[in-house]
Formats: sequence, structure tokens, C-alpha cells
Amino acid sequence: MASTETTSGQGTPHDAAQRGAAGRGVAPGTDLAGLGAGLDALDTVQTRRTPLRQTLVAKVLPPVIAVAVVLVVWQVLVWAKVTDSYKLPSPGAVWGEVSDAWMQGTLLGYIWTSVSRGLLGFLLALLIGTPLGLLVARVKFVRAAIGPILSGLQSLPSVAWVPPAVIWLGLNDSMMYAVILLGAVPSIANGLVSGVDQVPPLFLRAGRTLGATGLRGTWHIVMPAALPGYLAGLKQGWAFSWRSLMAAEIIASSPDLGVGLGQLLENGRTVGSMPMVFLAIFLILIVGIAIDLLIFSPLERRVLRGRGLLVKS
Repeated sequence: MASTETTSGQGTPHDAAQRGAAGRGVAPGTDLAGLGAGLDALDTVQTRRTPLRQTLVAKVLPPVIAVAVVLVVWQVLVWAKVTDSYKLPSPGAVWGEVSDAWMQGTLLGYIWTSVSRGLLGFLLALLIGTPLGLLVARVKFVRAAIGPILSGLQSLPSVAWVPPAVIWLGLNDSMMYAVILLGAVPSIANGLVSGVDQVPPLFLRAGRTLGATGLRGTWHIVMPAALPGYLAGLKQGWAFSWRSLMAAEIIASSPDLGVGLGQLLENGRTVGSMPMVFLAIFLILIVGIAIDLLIFSPLERRVLRGRGLLVKS
């Protein structure tokens, strides 16, 4: 009976909110109505899907316009003869080089030779850099011993590793992968270290309280919490992988290595064909953009959406 009287005296949360609103000089129900409207608006934003036309206009049209402007400016510079034609070929000449490579059946071969090496080397760097980054982040002695070395290796230009790799391993694919690993592993490891350093200590204490210690705590607590920084390290690691591979292909050439995009660039310089040089540059750029759009951008959006930082469209 006492419990009933107490409940009746306090009233429901709705009545309490109305009494608080009346005490502030606000009409009863105004705050709750505003709160309900706000929640409804949030639900509407999360469930509404962006029309395809709006997506195309917002995401596809801007880069298309940018490419068109670049081509127009490029052609105007050619018409204005700002330099000799052998130094600045026209877009038509470069397109002719693309057509010739396609007709000869070598265009896709150039791309696949470099992309297959780059992706495999990046996966190897991922398998090495991830446990190395966790070890450096979680063990103070290892961080004090190896942390500065990783930072120094990350700042070292990848092209510096090509001559010793050629001397040590010879002109073969092993040399290419060694250069990729030396360029990408420090970036991946340092990215994971930065992500782990940004994990709130409360998460770690809560994980230990729930029994998530050791490898279990690393898998269920540390890695998910460090995912944004880790993903940034992966993106940078891919960039270093791709740049390291291009440097290796430009400097080291052998019939056994095949012709990748870096070797295509060097061949264009050797024969003095600027259309071939521009073709290699554009293909290197396109592959880098495609990998980012197809792999890393979807991963980044998924991570941000999972943390409520990106509205699902």
C-alpha cells in the first residue's frame, strides 16, 4: 500500500516532465513533443535512401567535370604551343597510344603485372605489419627499441631500397616484394600503433572486467577500438606499396620481370616517346584511384557508419 501511495505521489515520467515544463513557464507537453519530433527526424534521416539521380549528380558529375576541364586546358596549351610538341603531346596522341596498346593486347598486361605484384606485396605487408604494430603498441620495451626505427623507415624514400634489394636478391619478383615490404610494413605498423594509443582506457578496463584479457582482449576490444587509426595506416601502407613498386619497376628491368607500369614509364623515357610516358602516368594514377574507391573508401564508410559518424544513405 505504501508503494502504491509513493508511486501515485510521484506520478509517471510523462507527468513529471509536464510539471517541469510548467515550472519553467512552458506549456505542458511542449518538451516531450519536441523530443518526439527530434527522434522521428533522426529515424527519417537514417532510413531514407538517396535517389540514384542525386547520387550521380553529387558523386559522379564533379570528377567528370574536373577531368573534362583538365582535358580542355591541356588541349588549349597544345594549341597555344607553350612548348615543343615532343615535350607536351596532345590528348589525341596519348589516346592513340592507348589504342595501339589495346590493339596489340598489351594494355591489360601492363596493368595486371603491376597490380598483381602490388596487391600481393600489400597482403604480405599486412600479415607482417599487423602483429608487429600490436607488439610495439602493447609492449613498452619493444616500443622503446623498435618504435623509432619504424618511424625512421617510414620516412625513408622507397627508392633507396631498390639498389640493395637488387644486389641481395637479384632481378626477380622477390626483389620487388622486398622493396614493397620495406616501404609498406612501417606505415601499417605505425598506423596500428596510433590507433591503439587512441583507444580510451575505459574500454580496456571494461574489457578486463568482462574477462577479455590477452589475445581475447586484443581481438574483441583493442582491434575494434583502434580500427579508424588502423584503417588510415592501411591506406597509407597501400600508397607506400604502390610507390615502392613503381620505383622498383622503373630502376630494375629484366625480361624475366615482364613489363609493368613502371617499366612502361621507363621505356617511354628511353625511346623519347612522351605519349607513352603520359600513358604510363595516367595508368598509374587510375589504378591508385580505383583501389581507393573499390576497397578503402567502402571500408572507411563502413567503419564510420558503425560508429555513428556517417549517416547511411
